[in-house]
Amino acid sequence: MRSKLFITKSFDSIQREYQNSQLKRSLGPWQITALGIGCVIGTGIFVLTGLEAAVHAGPAVVISIILAGIACGFAGLCYAEFAAMAPVSGSAYSYSYATLGEFAAWFIGWDLLLEYMFAAGTVSVGWGRYFTSFLELFGIQLPASLTNAPFTTLDDGVSIVLTGDILNLPAVGIALFVTWICYIGITQSSFVNTVIVIVKVAVILAIIGFGAFYVNPSNWTPFIPENTGDWGNFGWSGIFRAASVLIFAYIGFDAVTTAAQEARKPSFDLPFGLLASLIICTVLFVLMSAVLSGLVPYPDLNTAAPVAVALNAHEGLRWLSPFVVFGALAGLTSVVLVLILGQSRILLAMSRDGLLPAVLGSVHPKNKTPHVATLITGGVAALMAGLFPIGLLAELVSIGTLIAFTLVSASVLVLRYTRPDVPRPFKVPAPWFVCSGGVICCGILALSLPLGTWLRLIIWMLIGIVVYYFYGRHHSVARKEAQALDLRAQA
Repeated sequence: MRSKLFITKSFDSIQREYQNSQLKRSLGPWQITALGIGCVIGTGIFVLTGLEAAVHAGPAVVISIILAGIACGFAGLCYAEFAAMAPVSGSAYSYSYATLGEFAAWFIGWDLLLEYMFAAGTVSVGWGRYFTSFLELFGIQLPASLTNAPFTTLDDGVSIVLTGDILNLPAVGIALFVTWICYIGITQSSFVNTVIVIVKVAVILAIIGFGAFYVNPSNWTPFIPENTGDWGNFGWSGIFRAASVLIFAYIGFDAVTTAAQEARKPSFDLPFGLLASLIICTVLFVLMSAVLSGLVPYPDLNTAAPVAVALNAHEGLRWLSPFVVFGALAGLTSVVLVLILGQSRILLAMSRDGLLPAVLGSVHPKNKTPHVATLITGGVAALMAGLFPIGLLAELVSIGTLIAFTLVSASVLVLRYTRPDVPRPFKVPAPWFVCSGGVICCGILALSLPLGTWLRLIIWMLIGIVVYYFYGRHHSVARKEAQALDLRAQA
């Protein structure tokens, strides 16, 4: 039984899957870069930078972003090597299957389902907040009971209670709308994403450029607020806590690799897109957070629309507010799009390997998309967005992302020794330093998350083990192939 848990998937079979894929290969290097930027520049820059400055790090949220960027830089290089070697849907799941074995692959695949499912919900909640701000520009006020989640967490981070609200209707609406876009095709999805990326980057550059003239340096003092006595409430522990949550934004790197089978030249396009989007996004995050925390005192940013609050505090910047709201809506839309696209490809990969029902791997004959997986992904994302608050969702996404980054970093190093013969179109430089740095940095950030987040993760993973035991291991394609080889050898 033990050996079967660690059965690996050959790189030859991975290459055959790429060659025989029914998915449409239409993405070039800049389109993949746009997918990365489309997923990274969204809730993190428009929502979480302000929130984390207000409740955990103060103006030192800039340091938090740099720490998150360093961790993601290590992991991004590891992703680039793997993506070039194994250009198939499934991201970290597929990579783990080829190196650490089936059970590890199931573990990370199940973790990725949590990551993407809650990420799409988180971003949809942020979109809903900016949508209500957009309507208010025209004097339209939606009932609070239809724009807030019916569940929330108490200060202990563990207990979940009712709020009295009904449903976050705008968040549900955007999740379902984006699901339809992903359903009709990757070419259409990529085009929509590229247009949105151009719009939101232009808006961000405008905020940074004009906002810089209104920055009050006194708002950056103290740069690192004194810790209140609890872990994560300002001080250096708050900086690490904020970094562990802001890692949420960098899920875009994982999402890019889920579209590997739709890249025209994955050995070049994927590493290029991963690293280019990492550099661009980190620079924009640092500049944006510095400007926001300089425009207003950091406690004022404790809102789901901190950019709008910071601009409205200065009469000379209020003219930017409608553009910011529009840019945020566009930006958050593209993030939801990439996340739903990503999770549907992970479901496709797991069903193709027999670990989940085959229907999830169905490809639409006309649109060439995994349509069943897309509909399920979008439906669950809409449910999460409608029912739960942004803080709870973001922390669950962050811990899932950090675990994925940790395992990918470890897998690259393992594979250098177990399979040195596999062609590597892109190689991680100084692998012991880079891979170990990815494991250590992501591990430290994961430990900075609260106990309640870890408890919810453990419950989710226990459910996953039950699903694997009663379904996945009995339908595993790799196991069936291994058993067939054993029977032929015995004959």
